[in-house]
Formats: sequence, C-alpha cells, structure tokens
Amino acid sequence: MSQNDTSTIQALSAEVSKQRQELQLRDQLVQQLSQELFRLVKGNTNFMLQPEVSERHLTQLQELREQLQAVEQQVTFYQEQISTRDAEIYQLRQSVQELTDRSRMLEQVVQELPQIYRRKFEERMAPVREKVAMLQRENRQLQAELQSVSYRLALRTRTSSHSGIDLPNFKRVASSENNISTPNNISTQNA
Repeated sequence: MSQNDTSTIQALSAEVSKQRQELQLRDQLVQQLSQELFRLVKGNTNFMLQPEVSERHLTQLQELREQLQAVEQQVTFYQEQISTRDAEIYQLRQSVQELTDRSRMLEQVVQELPQIYRRKFEERMAPVREKVAMLQRENRQLQAELQSVSYRLALRTRTSSHSGIDLPNFKRVASSENNISTPNNISTQNA
C-alpha cells in the first residue's frame, strides 16, 4: 500500500468522522425541537400553530431531511470505499505474510548452503584423500626400497673398487731437490 493510498484513507476516515458528528448534532437538535414542540403542544391545549410558523418549520425540516439524506449517501459511499480499502489491505497483508514466509525459508536455505557444500565437498574429497594416502604410502615404500638398493650398490661398489682398481706406482727419488718445485728450480728447468 502506498503512502498516497494511506493518506487518502486517512482523509476519507476524517471526513466520515466529521460528517457523523454533524449528523449527530443535527439529530440532537431535531430531537430537542421535537421534545420542545411536544411539550408545548401537550402542556398548552390552547396552543395553535400559526400556519406561517409551521410551514417555515416544515421547510426547515424538509431541508434538514434532504441534508441528512445527502450525508447518509456520503457515509454509505465512504463506507463502501473503506470496505474496498480494507479488502485491499487484507490482500496486501496476506501477500506480505506469504512473502515473509518465503523470505524466511530462503534465508534458512542460504544459511544451510555452506554446510551442504562442505558435506558434498567432503564426500568428493574422501576418495581423493584415500588415493593420496595410498600414493604416499607407496612413495615411502619405494623410497625405502630405493635407499636399500642404493646402500647395497654403494657397498658393492666400495668392495669391488678396492680390489679391482690398479693404483699407479710413483717412483721415489732420494734427492729432495728434484721432487720439490720452487720458483727458482722451475725457471732453470725451463731454460
């Protein structure tokens, strides 16, 4: 419901209230006049209405009746409008309630989505984790075997290299001059 509709309903309600007050005031005046007239007629048997006064009162009474009828028509019109607006308000409230319920449901779904995605992700990751764990075990086993093979190969290479390699034999010269190279010796040997 828009601001304009709300203000229109309030204005109409105020107008209806004002018209009802005027109607009540007029009803009270008519009632008082009727009672006064009745009292005067009842209390005074000699009382005779003058034709001019009674016609004037009848004319005023007719005018009041016409005004009353116009006011009643206005009241009926405003009541119909109020009933129509009330029906619209009821429908709008129903729509708001339905939308609120739907909004709550969607908020709950949105709050549950991360948990659902986590659960689905965990379900998909479980086989991958198992595969990774299996590959890591296999990798450790292969590394252990590789180290074992490398160690055995190194032992075999050491034992075979000591016995199978011929080392060169260097001649030992008794003179230390020939074996020691000094800058002086080098220059004389080159010359």
